[in-house]
Amino acid sequence: MIILGLILLLIGWLTGLSLLYYVGGILLVVGLVLLVLGSIGRPVAGRKVWF
Repeated sequence: MIILGLILLLIGWLTGLSLLYYVGGILLVVGLVLLVLGSIGRPVAGRKVWF
């Protein structure tokens, strides 16, 4: 999710499409939040590890 967010963020920034830019930013933030929650051992939606 983090990599997809970065790719969409870069594509949106390079092409000037604000929709891709915002969606990429949202995916990046959600991916980082899930990464942090998983690394501290807190289960998210009943799962300890997100692949």
